[in-house]
Amino acid sequence: MKHYNIQNYIRYKQDLKQSIKRLEGKDWEDYTRDELVIKFLPLVENLARKFSTAQQASGVMDITDLIQDGSRGLIAAVDKIIWKTVLEAEDPEKRLKSFLSKRIKGAIRRAIDINRGTMRIPEHKINEIRKNNGEDRQAIEMFFNSVFTSLDAMIDDSSTAYDVPDNIKDYNPDLLTSYLMSLLHVHLTEKEAEIVVLSYGLHCDKLSAKEIANKLKIKGDSAYVRVSQLKRQAIDKLIDTVEYSQVVDFL
Repeated sequence: MKHYNIQNYIRYKQDLKQSIKRLEGKDWEDYTRDELVIKFLPLVENLARKFSTAQQASGVMDITDLIQDGSRGLIAAVDKIIWKTVLEAEDPEKRLKSFLSKRIKGAIRRAIDINRGTMRIPEHKINEIRKNNGEDRQAIEMFFNSVFTSLDAMIDDSSTAYDVPDNIKDYNPDLLTSYLMSLLHVHLTEKEAEIVVLSYGLHCDKLSAKEIANKLKIKGDSAYVRVSQLKRQAIDKLIDTVEYSQVVDFL
């Protein structure tokens, strides 16, 4: 956790205020990428401050850390704005803020979890899996669905996994990722494994279905749909082929 420097922060605020003032009166379609980032940096700080006072970030990251990671989330989100949807909205700025807020909060939450060295799975799910004793595939399905939902929650704030009122079992994300990678290489084809890795950001940046289709050269107007289908098929394959003992040994 970095040392908080109040003088640097004051200077940053003064520079930001002047930069935003120069953007007044501009139409949204005339903004450059960098100008959009500048415009919404105050949103990053507002969200970061909410996290800084929460127990989740206490003793883990200070406000400057949170702003820095939130800013990374903002930059990544700006590159994914669908302008047609924004400009057709009744209130384009409100639509932009809603879209960007989700990505900024997701980036901050992911950074907090990484710095805490944990990822979270609801404890009631783990108990159900253990009680199953390998009697059917339901326990395996529950395990993988819980794991992949939790991985999404570390990356994408649109997930509701953080809102579940339940005791949480903490796992080191690096250990869990390494465990998953070992299963992928044994039970899936190279292409199936790569789609899962890229979809959930296992030891890499998470990509959208469209980005994965481009990277893997999956062609066609509905290539992104095909990627989603292949991801689901890969997870179903894991559920069908991984042994119950392998799941319980990890838990």
